[in-house]
Amino acid sequence: MTTFKIHSLSELSQKELYEILALRAEVFIVEQKCAYQDLDGKDGDSLHARLIENNKICAYCRIIPPGIIFEEISIGRVLTPLNYRSLGLGKEIMKKSIALCFELYPNKDILIMAQSYLVRFYKQLGFKIEKDEFLEDGIPHRWMRLHENMPNQ
Repeated sequence: MTTFKIHSLSELSQKELYEILALRAEVFIVEQKCAYQDLDGKDGDSLHARLIENNKICAYCRIIPPGIIFEEISIGRVLTPLNYRSLGLGKEIMKKSIALCFELYPNKDILIMAQSYLVRFYKQLGFKIEKDEFLEDGIPHRWMRLHENMPNQ
């Protein structure tokens, strides 16, 4: 059984922050072979959502409030460590994070930059594609939006 935890940066222990940053580096930099600046100055303004099982992070994402990057809410750095994939944990953390977003910021859309190969995953959560595909750090992405009153939530 997993536990959903949500914390601001200042509420995270040093150990918890280290685990989050190590996982982000493992997935986005090493596994995806993408040299990019993960520490982008947004973590201090974000909420850090984790699914925990047996004291291990089994899924993570960060929620960026409206007005920090976009007028909308944003969810990013969504990951599931390799040994927890195919268990539905990515979908679980996204559903919980989406619900939290709409609770904290009613009447605001969620805008994400989804890696193109994950468009189907985000569509299952109700996100709709906006605009043409673009490259971000050499990886194809799509802008996707979710309105609070959209079906499939």
